[in-house]
Amino acid sequence: MRRIGLAVVLALSFLAPFVTDAQPTGKMYRVAFLGSTSPSGYAIQIEAFRGGLRDLGYVEGQNLLIEFRWAEGKYERLPELAAELVRLKPDVLVTHGVPGTLAAKRATDTIPIVIGVIGEAVASGAVEGLARPGGNITGSSFFVPELNAKRLEVLKEAFPRLRRVAVLVNRDNPVNVPVLRAMEHTAQALKIQLQPVEVRDPADLENNVATVVKGHAGALTVHEDPLLIAQAERIANLARRNRLPTIGFVEYARVGGLLAFGVNFADLWRRAAFFVDKIVKGVKPADLPVEQPTKFELVINLKTAKAIALTIPPSLLVRADEIIQ
Repeated sequence: MRRIGLAVVLALSFLAPFVTDAQPTGKMYRVAFLGSTSPSGYAIQIEAFRGGLRDLGYVEGQNLLIEFRWAEGKYERLPELAAELVRLKPDVLVTHGVPGTLAAKRATDTIPIVIGVIGEAVASGAVEGLARPGGNITGSSFFVPELNAKRLEVLKEAFPRLRRVAVLVNRDNPVNVPVLRAMEHTAQALKIQLQPVEVRDPADLENNVATVVKGHAGALTVHEDPLLIAQAERIANLARRNRLPTIGFVEYARVGGLLAFGVNFADLWRRAAFFVDKIVKGVKPADLPVEQPTKFELVINLKTAKAIALTIPPSLLVRADEIIQ
């Protein structure tokens, strides 16, 4: 019996470090969240983030408090909101997109910052490098210019006679510069003319789509600007009403857009919880490499195709990762 008792004690002492590492302590952790748009527009992403935290043992109100601040699409408010969150002295500051990340970076160089998702983390100046981000920032990034250029290729395969494509552009987001540059290069090779259409306010989206139609564009692309992500369903409805083929990010097709090629935002936001967990347990952001998704999904919404009387080529259908009937 003594041997059994000793074995149990030794086993428990061996497991103790792993149990401690897997379970958050009894401390109340404070996470600040700087959102570029609105809680309704980012509901899917926020639920994925919260779900990731729950999976790691964090329960809001018990050992976790999340302080949200939302710019409601007005990027000029981000510096003020970032400063307000920094004054709360959170354990971690979470944000997304280039405007939100740069505002957070300017607000603090000591509080750890986790990027839920950003296009061009290095090119935007958010981090020094992917393997060695340096400073107080880490998270997930992807090559948004190349991704948007690839969408033109998908559109051209779907509609070989396509000659003019409109691009919704938020001039307040600096990532638009490399995005348009990459798209212009691909458009020339495909003999497609690009029509940039500036978006500054969600209230103007109906007029923006009307401008696309008046410009005789054969299709519309929607990229990963936070404002456009938050307005995805509305843009999809406006495009469908005008019988306008569109392509965007994965979630865009799932809320009614015709086509999508991109990364799964929900997966990236669940992964953001991993970064938060590591940081509150003592790992420095500089020691956590910025991650990049390796899987890209092609999504086709046949329900929308039918509604606007379009036929998707079989060659594209067989390559789709998801088909919405």
